[in-house]
Amino acid sequence: MEANQKTGSSTILQKLGKSVEYFEVVVLSVSVFALATLVIVNVFARTFYRSIYFAEEIAELLTILITFAGVSYAVRKARHIRMGAFFDAAPPKLQKAMIFIICAVSGLVMFLMAYYSYGYMSQARNMSHVTPALRLPYWTFVAIIPLGFFSAGIQYMRTIIKNIKEEAVWLSPEQQGEYEAEELQQMAEEYQAVGEELKKETMDNVDETSEEDGEKKP
Repeated sequence: MEANQKTGSSTILQKLGKSVEYFEVVVLSVSVFALATLVIVNVFARTFYRSIYFAEEIAELLTILITFAGVSYAVRKARHIRMGAFFDAAPPKLQKAMIFIICAVSGLVMFLMAYYSYGYMSQARNMSHVTPALRLPYWTFVAIIPLGFFSAGIQYMRTIIKNIKEEAVWLSPEQQGEYEAEELQQMAEEYQAVGEELKKETMDNVDETSEEDGEKKP
């Protein structure tokens, strides 16, 4: 019974994690596309007529959205900036200890930033700040900031839990250590397979050429 409950809980958490990841990917993809389109359209508008008056505000909103939604996604995929030279050279036990310290400190910083940014958002909402052009509530522009920091802190806590459960070193909840080496190994295997196919095709062509020459000699 307890095992079934644990399995059900883990399944729910996995589905929730996948849903959050999907949301982050959609937000990042749409925001980057929208920002690029807005900049290009505004260039043409400024060249042939006049600039779009709200382009700067929308660009600011999209930049904030990309930045702070990307924080959580980078932590989830272990693509954030890290000092990998010393970490990769350390033995596994030291790596384990280091990842606990790194994630604990980073998670604490993320939660503190989420707290302070939420206070800033609340102050902007209470003071009824609005944007100059569109006259939109400014707090809606910065609402993603505490959410992004909080989500990143959750990912660091998930990384600690993952490293407690698993013997191997995990850089994030979804990425094990040495991902660079794994990717390079996969690329090497792919290139080796392509090389073998080319070698086989070359040998077949040589055999066909030899047979044709043999038939012509008599």
